[in-house]
Amino acid sequence: MLSVSPEIALLILGVLLLATVFAGSLSSRFGLPALIGFLSLGMLAGVDGPGGIAFDNYQLTQGVGIACLIFILFSGGLDTDWRDVRRVATPALILATIGVLVSAALIALASILILGFGPFQGALLGAVVASTDAAAVFAILRSTGLDLHGDVPALIEVESGSNDPMAIFLVGAALMFMTVPDASPLTLVPGFVVEMAMGAGIGLATGYLLPEILKRAQYRHGGLAFVISIAGALIAYGLAEMLGGNGFLAAYVAGLVAGNRVYAARRILSTFQDGMAWLAQVVMFLTLGLLVTPSNLAGVIVPGLAITFILMFVARPISVFLCLAPFRRFDWRAKLFVSWAGLRGAVPIVLATFPMVAGVPGAFTIFNIVFFVVLLSSMIQGPTINWLANRLGLVAATEPGAAPDRQSIPQETRGQTRHETE
Repeated sequence: MLSVSPEIALLILGVLLLATVFAGSLSSRFGLPALIGFLSLGMLAGVDGPGGIAFDNYQLTQGVGIACLIFILFSGGLDTDWRDVRRVATPALILATIGVLVSAALIALASILILGFGPFQGALLGAVVASTDAAAVFAILRSTGLDLHGDVPALIEVESGSNDPMAIFLVGAALMFMTVPDASPLTLVPGFVVEMAMGAGIGLATGYLLPEILKRAQYRHGGLAFVISIAGALIAYGLAEMLGGNGFLAAYVAGLVAGNRVYAARRILSTFQDGMAWLAQVVMFLTLGLLVTPSNLAGVIVPGLAITFILMFVARPISVFLCLAPFRRFDWRAKLFVSWAGLRGAVPIVLATFPMVAGVPGAFTIFNIVFFVVLLSSMIQGPTINWLANRLGLVAATEPGAAPDRQSIPQETRGQTRHETE
């Protein structure tokens, strides 16, 4: 792309951000997830579209994606009620670990048998698409106004906010075996346990200290309180990664702990971080859209369709029904809905940049397949979530004028109610 002055570059950036928001709103009007509009605008602005912007920096995209995911997860934690987490902690954590592992294994097997991938390439593709996406799940559940009864919405949100570490671990393991063939699998399990424990511990500490700083320094309104909240999210991630923990888990746990403590600035911080999360989504999906060359997707239509079908109708349902089998409060209808609501979004695409940066064989094909899978699954699953919830009878029925059940209040409203009663 031709070099431009800083003023022109900032103008173009502002126009792109504004246009991306409008594109997301337009896609939502047609019942599609906003991420479809965000990605589409990015592709239109890219080298194959009328914008003609040539962008192929996978390392920069990876950095942008990581930074954006920090604030998406931190905001998701802030708006999650601890009472919900306690009710669904065990099944959610099983889904976030064993469920991701089962999905990854099934996709890897399908990639080897159907697409002719090698074992390591298949394992890498399975790991990349195995986890649900927090940004997509939070956006869909909180924007559709679904009034679900029971613990189903809390289970879906807590799982999506906590399953990224397992996916990142599996991607790292696959890359390690591809680049260091003599590596021992026995070193992985202790490393994973330490990584999760360290990430959770630093998240707990950061989430506890953030409100203490705000209370003692009396930053009650706006301004510096917002800066401190940004610092808290970044410190949680950075410190965890530096000490060998999982930064994404630390960011989510920090938001969860901070969002469930009592302090004067909590409500405005939640509102501010919600805005930060939306900005992060816009920037992340716009960048990912710019990175993708639509003409390259034509070559992965058949494998992309195969992986999407297996993911939606085989891998995800099997993992959900298997992991939730011990929990009788989730009947077959709840399990089916949890399976269908396991949306894929930016996380798999960001993870797909890791093989590109590492330069492993087959990375370009894997990236294009993952992007195709995310697009197709979002276009199919996103618009049908409300329909499926109604068909399965999971929507809470409230009589006119009756107060809604506490568990059926949408998460965003729930957070506001919590703030207003303090």
